[in-house]
Amino acid sequence: MHRGSAAPSQRRKGTDPARAVAYDVLRQVDGSDAYANLVLPPLLRERGIRGRDAGFATELAYGTLRLRGRYDAILAHCLDRPLDRLDPPVLDVLRLGTHQLLAMRVPQHAAVSETVGLARERTGAGSAQLVNAVLRRVARTPLDDWLTTLADDAPDPLAALAATQSHPVWIARALRDALAGNGRPVDELDALLA
Repeated sequence: MHRGSAAPSQRRKGTDPARAVAYDVLRQVDGSDAYANLVLPPLLRERGIRGRDAGFATELAYGTLRLRGRYDAILAHCLDRPLDRLDPPVLDVLRLGTHQLLAMRVPQHAAVSETVGLARERTGAGSAQLVNAVLRRVARTPLDDWLTTLADDAPDPLAALAATQSHPVWIARALRDALAGNGRPVDELDALLA
C-alpha cells in the first residue's frame, strides 16, 4: 500500500531494530550517564542485530553522540521553542534523524519516515508530527550551508569553531590556549577540533 493512501492508523507504527537500538543507547547515555561503548554491544547481542544492521546502529548511535552539539545548534534553528523545553526522548529522536540526514548516506525519505516511526513508537503520535516537521526543515538545507549558518550566528570565531566542529566552547578555548602555550600556530585549531 502506498504510504500516501494509508490512513494514519494503518501506517507503520515503529522503526527497524537498528534505529531502536541507537535510540536506546542515546536514552541510556542521557538518562543514566551510561557510556555508549558499554551499552551498545550488549544491546546488539540481546536483540540479535549483526552485520550491516549492527554497523548501521553503531554509526547512528556513536555519530549522533559525537556530533550532538552541532545537531543541537541546527535543531535550535528548526524549532519554535528552546531545546530545553523539549522532552529529552523527543530531542534524542530528532538528533538521530538529523544525523541520518546530514552525515549518513540514508535517503532523505527513509531517514524522515523511519525517524517518525521511531517517534511514534517511543514518544507518541503527537511528537511524531513534530519530528516530521522539524526533520523536513533540517533536510531543506545541505550540511555545508548549515555550517555556514552556525558560523555566522556565533558571537566570535572561537564559538563558530566550537559549533561547527561540535565541541563545547570551553574545550575549543582550552585547545587554543594549549596550542598557543606550546608555540604552535593557533590556525591549527580547526584541524585539531575536526
